[in-house]
Amino acid sequence: MDKDIMSQSEVPTSLWSNIFRRHDPWHQTVAALWSQTPLFTDIAQKEIMRLSHAMHARQYQAGEVIFRANDYGAGAAMILSGKVAIKTNGVTVAELGPGDFFGEVSLVLDERRTADAIALEDSELVFFLRIDYEEWITRSPHYGAILSRNLAFTLAERLQHANRVIAEHKGG
Repeated sequence: MDKDIMSQSEVPTSLWSNIFRRHDPWHQTVAALWSQTPLFTDIAQKEIMRLSHAMHARQYQAGEVIFRANDYGAGAAMILSGKVAIKTNGVTVAELGPGDFFGEVSLVLDERRTADAIALEDSELVFFLRIDYEEWITRSPHYGAILSRNLAFTLAERLQHANRVIAEHKGG
């Protein structure tokens, strides 16, 4: 076929490129964002990329409820685009944006949510489900142990922060 009439999709990017490697920018973006969180500290990018293939994306419109307090949680969510408010008893306790994650308690506990999560603007979220976390721990125990440690540190830091806020509220 004449190169001049070959479509753009048919032109190889490199004669020696790996034709078997999947080029998947969405999963690469998801893995890159998760790797910047404390949950994935000390975990190989290859492992994060593998795990990102099990994650699920969802679009929300501004004002749409992501979950409500007392809903059962299935896992954590990371914001890929947009903004999300976390509310407790109608009070906004956090406004989160791209790269922020929330709902990580649901990775380890099959309990009800303690807050509402509401999209403040059109948003795309990716969900890291408890079932995928548990499966990954079984498949990759070394990295699963690291992630579990990181999750414990993250939950402890959030608890300490909440305790400080409560103490300041009571003192003020």
